[in-house]
This record gives sequence, structure tokens and C-alpha cells, in this order.
Amino acid sequence: MKVYELRRTQLIKAPIDEIWAFFSSPKNLSALTPAYMKFTITSTNMPAETYPGQIITYKVSPIAGVPLFWMTEITHVDKNKLFVDEQRIGPYKIWHHEHHFVQQTDGVLMTDIVHYSLPVYFLGRIAHEIFIKKQLKDIFDYRHKKIEEHFGS
Repeated sequence: MKVYELRRTQLIKAPIDEIWAFFSSPKNLSALTPAYMKFTITSTNMPAETYPGQIITYKVSPIAGVPLFWMTEITHVDKNKLFVDEQRIGPYKIWHHEHHFVQQTDGVLMTDIVHYSLPVYFLGRIAHEIFIKKQLKDIFDYRHKKIEEHFGS
């Protein structure tokens, strides 16, 4: 099984409490996802802030508008420093996404580390090379832009 890694960093020039409040609220996920993905949270009674053990369900259409069910669990939370979401049901064989926040003198350095694996072995590897790697890059580029718009550059 091939496990891929996506790593992105971004300096956000805002107070850590404001940044944490934004990123730890699942309600803000759709603002960071391109519209073509038709990302919708289907969980009800979403709390204002994420917590360990929280299950979040979504509908997302990453390929040709075909809707997929996705369920993640928040497995770790260290307020103002880190949270981790892991796929429980969805399009990946493995999806482990760490969100790190480190205070710097000129802002907060946010680092995303995603480890993921695709189903169907060699077909997953082919799909990764043909479009999944680029799609994930584009999604995180979009997210970078939206974060700059929200917090300022």
C-alpha cells in the first residue's frame, strides 16, 4: 500500500485565539473548499468548537459531480496548537490530517500534514498520478487563498 504525504505551511497574521476559533469550528470547512466540490456538512447539532471523539459527516463531489459520503473523527485536540481528523468512511483508504499552529513573532505558522492512501492498489496509484495529486494541490491552494482573504495577507 502506497501512503502519500501532503505538507503545506502558511503564516497567518492574526491572534492565535482568533485563528483557533476559525479552524476548530467545522462550520468553516465549506468556506475553505472549492464550490465545485459541493461540500456540505450533514452532521446535525455541530458544536462551536471541535473536541476529541467528535464525528463529522459530509457529502462531497470531488469527481464528475458524483456525491460521496465522508465521515471523519477528530482524534486529537490540543487547544491553540493542534487537532487531527481521520477518515472513518470515505473515498480514501487512509486519511490522516494534522493541523498544527505555532506562534511566531509575526503571526501564527499553520502547518497541514496529510497522510493518505487510495483504494484499489495500482488503480489508486494511477488515479493519484492522473488527477488526485493535482486536485489535492488545487484544494489546498484554494484554501491558502481563502485564508489570506479571511485573515489578511
